[in-house]
Amino acid sequence: MAIKAAIFDLDGTLVDSLADIGGAMNHALEHHGLPAHPIDAYRQFVGEGVHRLAEKALPPARQDLKEPVLAEYRRYYAEHLLHATKPYPGIEALLDALSARGVKLAVLSNKPDPATRTLVQHFFSRWPLVAVYGERPGVPRKPDPTAALEIAKAAGAAPSECMFIGDSAIDMRTATAAGMLPVAVLWGLRERAELEENGARALVTHPEQILALT
Repeated sequence: MAIKAAIFDLDGTLVDSLADIGGAMNHALEHHGLPAHPIDAYRQFVGEGVHRLAEKALPPARQDLKEPVLAEYRRYYAEHLLHATKPYPGIEALLDALSARGVKLAVLSNKPDPATRTLVQHFFSRWPLVAVYGERPGVPRKPDPTAALEIAKAAGAAPSECMFIGDSAIDMRTATAAGMLPVAVLWGLRERAELEENGARALVTHPEQILALT
């Protein structure tokens, strides 16, 4: 069946944002007298929303500091989320090509909704997007398929006419639960094995390869 809509994860898929996310959480940890982590460690910390990010970054014995650390992270990240973040090479050309083919575009992230919208507006405002959703109150986050199915409806596409493009197990499980094509990108934050084990049906090493799936 022809693909009518492409739903993208954000961090690790459209944009390389690890340095800004890790830098903000390290700031928050150090602000509360806690040890920081190597930025690369955040590859395994992100993807399940900011509450899980804080839980994973905090020492097990200091989970009591989750809320104040998270508050400082939110404050600092809001001021620095565009410091080092940038689209991955080839993403802009991919969005151009998909738009030219009439494929509807959308973004669904577990990043908080305000930060998701800020990044998308800054980097991707010139493409018509049918939906841009981050984590929102009252809506279950990925891998629950609720938001993905909401986007499919907005795009006027059946779930089977949508591809869900991401870099993590969460994304692959979201696509599978929603009945969409799970497309795994290998330039992101997770390894091939994790993606394959969680349902990836297509794996790509460069954005242009996604065009062959439409």
